[in-house]
Amino acid sequence: MSVGWTQVALAGVWGGLVAVERKAFLQAMFSRPLVAATAMGMLLNDVPSGLFVGMLLELFHLGTANLGASLPDNDTLSATGTSAAAATMAAATGAGSTPALWSLAVLLFVGLGRVGQLVDRALERYSARLARKAMSSAESGQLTRAMRQNLWGMWPHFVLFGTITSACALAGFFIGPLLEQLPLPMLRGLAWAYPAMASVAASIAARGSHARRAPFFAGLGAVAVSLAVVLFTLKERL
Repeated sequence: MSVGWTQVALAGVWGGLVAVERKAFLQAMFSRPLVAATAMGMLLNDVPSGLFVGMLLELFHLGTANLGASLPDNDTLSATGTSAAAATMAAATGAGSTPALWSLAVLLFVGLGRVGQLVDRALERYSARLARKAMSSAESGQLTRAMRQNLWGMWPHFVLFGTITSACALAGFFIGPLLEQLPLPMLRGLAWAYPAMASVAASIAARGSHARRAPFFAGLGAVAVSLAVVLFTLKERL
């Protein structure tokens, strides 16, 4: 088995960039799971993995919000880490993307959202100290120093989240060959687990939206994702 170190590096760079975009710079929604995961798939030459992982995690995290001192699970890290692992798993198997592979990636790496929450909490304290120093520097007329301190506040996000994402991509190269050794019934179960998880995620998203016709939208989302998976599977077999 050969590890694609270029893919590991690209995953880390993108994971770090969207982590910075999420908290400290631009905030143009590139860090949303659907966008971040799809872009990861494009970078790692596996758009289907990025797109289908991103769709599921976008629905799953749609109702979360960063309000005041409340820190939700880090949906960006969950998306970048899971999609990077899915893409490298597909590369390691050589068989391409499959619903079974997406399901396994989600089951193994979706917990990254909670890991990212813990990292966010630690970085909040670090950023708060730097913000106080920057404010003090600005009040004393040291504007260049204040800007430098603000920039230093961004680097830990890039380095830490980029490193975690690279580790997920690296793990995918080792997990991929193990997927091929699973019994066929288990692979079929994993394949059908994806639309099942998408249905649950759609229900969570609709409930979190507080829409008047939430059950209808939940069902519509679940059906749309399930049809997309079925069509993709049929296309691959043809």
